[in-house]
Amino acid sequence: MKSERLSAIEFLFDGQSYDPNMFFLIAGPCVVEDEPLLMTVAGEVSRICRELGIPYVFKSSYRKANRTRVDSFTGIGDEAALALLQKVKTRFHLPVLTDIHTPPEAAMAAAYVDVLQIPAFLCRQTELLQAAGATGKAVNIKKGQFVSGEAMRFAVDKVRQTGNERIMLTERGSMFGYGDLVVDFRNIPIMQASQVPVVVDCTHSLQQPNQASGVTGGRPQLIQTIARAAIAAGADGIFIETHPEPAKAKSDGANMLPLAAMEDLLKSLVRIREAILPG
Repeated sequence: MKSERLSAIEFLFDGQSYDPNMFFLIAGPCVVEDEPLLMTVAGEVSRICRELGIPYVFKSSYRKANRTRVDSFTGIGDEAALALLQKVKTRFHLPVLTDIHTPPEAAMAAAYVDVLQIPAFLCRQTELLQAAGATGKAVNIKKGQFVSGEAMRFAVDKVRQTGNERIMLTERGSMFGYGDLVVDFRNIPIMQASQVPVVVDCTHSLQQPNQASGVTGGRPQLIQTIARAAIAAGADGIFIETHPEPAKAKSDGANMLPLAAMEDLLKSLVRIREAILPG
C-alpha cells in the first residue's frame, strides 16, 4: 500500500506541508563546492517546491569518492562540507542527504544530515548498509547499474535487519555496453514491492561513463523525458542534480539540469501527477 511505503520517509517532512499524493524531490548540486553554490540552489529549489507543494530533500555529496581520473575534484574537506550541509538544513528547514562510502563514514555523516545515500556501485556492501541502518537515519540505496530490481530486496533486508525501516530505493539506470545506460521503468513497481518508496534518478541515469577523456559524459537534453516517464510510471520521488552553470560544475556537469530550468520541469511533473491520480 502506498501509505505503508511512504511511512519510511514521511518523518522527513514533519516541518513541511506533506501531501502523500505528491511526489517528493531530491535535488541539489553533485558535490559541495562552496557555500554560495549550496545557498543559491537550496534557496531557489525550496522556493519552487513550496509554491508547487512538493516535499523537498536537499542533496549534495560532501566528498566524491568515485571519480574516473586521479586529478578530479573530490571535495573541500569532509568536516567543512558536512558543516555547510548542516547550515543548509538549518537555514532553509530542509532535510538533507549526502553519500557515504565506507562504514566509518555513516556515524560521522549522520551527525550532520538526515538521509544517508548508498552509491550504486556499493549497493551490495553489507557492512556499509548495516552501518547506515544502525544510525537510525533514513537510508537511500541506489540500485547498482549491474543489479536487477528484484535483487534490491536483499539490500533492503540488510538495512531492515538493523531495526531501521526508513529505507528508499533509487533507480539510476542499467549498463548498456561500455559507455551508456538505459532505464527500465519496470523497476519502479518491482522495487516498490519491498514496501519502500522508489525514486528515479533523472540525471545519473543519463550518464555516459567510461569516456576515453576520463570525464563522464551525459545526455542532459533527456532529463525532462526521464522525469516525465518516471512520474507517469508511478515513482514516489525523483532525483535531479542541478547547478546554476553546469558547464562550470566541478563534478557531473555533463548531466546536471541547469537551475533555471527546474521550475518549468517541476510544473510539468505536477500536472502529470495530477492527471494520473485516481478519481
